[in-house]
Amino acid sequence: MKCSHVLIRVADLHQAVRDYREAGFTVDYATNPAKAQHAHIWFAHGPIIELLTTPRHARRFKWMIDLIAGFGAGRRMIGWAEQGEGFCDLALTTGTADIRPTRQWLAEAGISCGRAVRWVRTKPDGRRIRFQFAYPRRPDLPFIVGSYDPPQNPARADHHNGASGISQIILGAPAADHGLIRQMGGDDSALLLKTAPRYGVQSIMLSGLRGELPAHLLHGAVLTGAGMPGLQNPPLPGAGMA
Repeated sequence: MKCSHVLIRVADLHQAVRDYREAGFTVDYATNPAKAQHAHIWFAHGPIIELLTTPRHARRFKWMIDLIAGFGAGRRMIGWAEQGEGFCDLALTTGTADIRPTRQWLAEAGISCGRAVRWVRTKPDGRRIRFQFAYPRRPDLPFIVGSYDPPQNPARADHHNGASGISQIILGAPAADHGLIRQMGGDDSALLLKTAPRYGVQSIMLSGLRGELPAHLLHGAVLTGAGMPGLQNPPLPGAGMA
């Protein structure tokens, strides 16, 4: 599988959208802005960035989330809500609309997932987007999503800061988990694995970026361009997923 999107948890979605726009990104709300909990930074090819907020008192909803998405989903959501701002997770795409065969393959490889959830998202213009997702029971592994119906990557994505795509994702994880993560994301040469005390995205590199991004506008995320400062956790030799 390859990376679908990198998730950045923010405390105030509307403020984050304003800040990322000020940083030079084109940012689209995923749904009606009045009720939106997600916003996207799209690129013509490859993975995207998702800004998301979480409900207050997320622990109260754990049982309901587990009921909808299977055991383990609630714990993952609580982790997002309680970690503060910044990178909170990574999604891998199966490249297919139906994720059930991949879910079964993961189970046979020792990675148990919750149920395959069929989801419909209504965009601000009224279009309905259908997709599936499933969460591993372990919250310290990437989750999986199917392809969007209809496809969502635009033919062209213009960002004032020049960003044209995500060229590298540094993912930290304990050494004992590297094998499982490689089983899941080994198809993505842009995903680089680094030994770390805990699972989590550490930084992403953007192709085409024309200048350093103001850190105070990024809500805890580390985004940099090739050769620019800010890549605080460079990959170790031989740490690539390829």
